[in-house]
Amino acid sequence: MMGTDLLFSVFVFLAAACVLVPISKLTGLGSVIGYLIAGVLIGPHVLGLIAEPETILHFSEFGVVMMLFLIGLELQPKALWEMRTRLLGLGGIQVFATVVAITAIAIALDVPTAEAIVIGMALALSSTAIAIQIMQDRSIMGHPEGRSGFSVLLFQDVIVIAMIAALPLLAVWGAGVDLGQEASQVPSYAGDHGGASDHGAVSGGIPKPEGMWLPVAIFAVFGGMVLSGRLLLRPVFRLIARSKVRETFTAIALLLVVGAALLMNWLGLSSALGAFIAGVVLADSEYRHQLESDIEPFKALLLGLFFISVGMSLNFETLAQYPLEILGVVSGLLILKFAILFAIGTIFKLDLSPRILFAVLLCQAGEFGFVLFQFAISEGVLRPETGGFLNAVVAISMALTPILVLAYDKLIAPRLRTAATTGEGPQNHQNPVLILGFGRVGQIVGRLLQTQNIGTTIIDKDGDHIEFLKQFGHRVYYGDGTDMDLLRIAGADDARIVVVAMDDREAVTTAVKAIKHSFPHLKILARARGRTHLFDLLAEEVDYVERETIRGALAMGEKALTLLDFDDIRSARLAKDFLALDFKMAEETYEMRDDIAALAERSDRHRALLMDTLNKTQDAAQDTGG
Repeated sequence: MMGTDLLFSVFVFLAAACVLVPISKLTGLGSVIGYLIAGVLIGPHVLGLIAEPETILHFSEFGVVMMLFLIGLELQPKALWEMRTRLLGLGGIQVFATVVAITAIAIALDVPTAEAIVIGMALALSSTAIAIQIMQDRSIMGHPEGRSGFSVLLFQDVIVIAMIAALPLLAVWGAGVDLGQEASQVPSYAGDHGGASDHGAVSGGIPKPEGMWLPVAIFAVFGGMVLSGRLLLRPVFRLIARSKVRETFTAIALLLVVGAALLMNWLGLSSALGAFIAGVVLADSEYRHQLESDIEPFKALLLGLFFISVGMSLNFETLAQYPLEILGVVSGLLILKFAILFAIGTIFKLDLSPRILFAVLLCQAGEFGFVLFQFAISEGVLRPETGGFLNAVVAISMALTPILVLAYDKLIAPRLRTAATTGEGPQNHQNPVLILGFGRVGQIVGRLLQTQNIGTTIIDKDGDHIEFLKQFGHRVYYGDGTDMDLLRIAGADDARIVVVAMDDREAVTTAVKAIKHSFPHLKILARARGRTHLFDLLAEEVDYVERETIRGALAMGEKALTLLDFDDIRSARLAKDFLALDFKMAEETYEMRDDIAALAERSDRHRALLMDTLNKTQDAAQDTGG
């Protein structure tokens, strides 16, 4: 009977997602809104197809854990260290200022001080799942607003540990509150943490560390994760890669995430934080891309399930009982957090448009609010009826975030683009070619095309560079080549080719991914910074990719040959054949790009093959008089 119920629940989830998410995406609302609407419809308060959303919420939160692991894989330790100013500055100021402001407002409304502090801490947090999903959908993780938003979210995921640890102290200080109801009446959302009341319990038969042993255990676990990632996992990955059993690699990828989550749960810390650190440890591994491709499908499904469960958790009975109060608190929360985030963005000198989007993305409450409220009720710091009310506030604010982002796109972003003073905004001249980035590479491409009277629309985001180029008669429009709305204005729907030639490696990759999704008819010619970037762009199946230095370096090599008494024709042919063979070999090694040992072995063979092939080609050319 239980198996039948499970199958029915799975069927309902998949059916709702398959019907509503594509419709939401096609209508421009985005996938997150589709998942939320699906959850509302199938939840206990509308169709009642799923009766217990709290159970699903426990399971689906693992999608957030996997998302943090994948983000960690993209963020090497050096990059994380470089983020320290944003982490402590943006994140620290946001959390402190928001906690103080909300606590002060709650105290002014006669809420007990300990309870007010809990409310301030919980509502200061934002939704990692929703904000990062939207940033990834928009391909802005590498943009100022994306980097700033991620820094704040990462700091929040770390500081929530201290917040949970502070709850017992607040309970002692506030001498408890009248529970009034059973805590079980408040929806549970604690799948990620061991609560304060769980200290001393066993996890898988192993006692949880307490007292002085807790910091020792934390240090040992994190140190062990770093050492095992460096010394143990790479040989294991190499062995599995050589076995060529694909499902084993998928299994070990899932094992890593689950293992990191269990270790953090044993310590009473955030599973998402543990997964993130595991990802960072493996970020410079040659098997990073394989891990990403294996985890991504599970992450996407579970994260979708998470958004559906948030929609199901919307309590319409509470909303019907206190509609004006809940909507008033939600509105006040969004406005207050937006103002604080906007001010912080101003302090850190974000441009106006990224600053507004940064504030819009993070002004909601987050999933950890459910966690803190539940623990606060169990510790006697928060009344259950207050917790139920605030759970509704958190869920509604999360559900409103995609709508606020949509409003930004439709109402605010177009006005900010037209009001830009750093350069002329793009126009659609029906040109067949778009050139994104007009530096040393883009200029050569553009000048060649212009000699044949081929129309080009050129976009660059360096205002000073645009002003400089005007002196030489170049008409360059101001804009970000990773902004698909801007490319649509520039005529991407009518163009045939886009040349992605920005200086920033990450911007090139981001633009290529977004263009493939938004304008699949365009032929993409991309500039690669080096061989590893070449592999990244080949993975996106661009129509043509060229390393920016390869031909200039070959020209120098060709000149060196002539100075060493090779004749001009032979030198030119050697350079031409070398280029063709090198690219062919790059395509052959693409599939093994994450296996350094295999690449090194193939590199030796390629050098010998390259030498042998070029010499045979030249001998044949000389025999024919070529």
